[in-house]
Amino acid sequence: MKIAIAIILLALAILVGPVVWQFAHFDPKAVPTSGLPWQVEVLPGGEAKVFDLIPGRSTLAEARTRFGAEMQLAIVAEPNEAGNVEGYYEQATAGFVAGKLIITADLPKDIIEGMRERAPKTEYMQSTTRKATLAEADKAAALAAPIRAMSFVPSAQLDEAVILERFGQPAERIRVNDHVEHLLYPAKGLDVVLDTQGKELLQYVAPARFDALRAPLKKM
Repeated sequence: MKIAIAIILLALAILVGPVVWQFAHFDPKAVPTSGLPWQVEVLPGGEAKVFDLIPGRSTLAEARTRFGAEMQLAIVAEPNEAGNVEGYYEQATAGFVAGKLIITADLPKDIIEGMRERAPKTEYMQSTTRKATLAEADKAAALAAPIRAMSFVPSAQLDEAVILERFGQPAERIRVNDHVEHLLYPAKGLDVVLDTQGKELLQYVAPARFDALRAPLKKM
């Protein structure tokens, strides 16, 4: 049994190790790779561009063109909430970095509620969170909506040193408990969530809407 476990761990190290090394030692002059998670371009008007997309301006349709037709469209809602229309990728590739990607549409509450009423299927995801499959007639409107936020969970485990090397020093740090800390980059519209007991999370929004992302953290 110990030998089998050792073999599994070795296999994981072989698979994940090169990705972590590339993440930590990426040289922009040597590798002409674009669309990487830390390549956030601040545009002249104050917008931010990442993954070749501009939150607040680019649409879910543009994101699907960028990442592929495998996008799963659904409304995800907590109890007593209208929820959000989300495009989900189980496996998305950002340069050489793979991970899960959730793209949230910017749609009015009444539009989302109408979509939920027309949803052909609703199911529980985890705990009390519900997922409603979009009706075919509503998919065009969802894809035409601008991107409100993007959440990327890298497959490779990243530590603080790697994050700081790639993204630089944050403008602000907010610790919410003994194992979760948010590194905030307002000018880039970026919140990097470090979790010593789980996976890291990269959240991207339009810089103009960053205060809405920061505000709930201040209350924790």
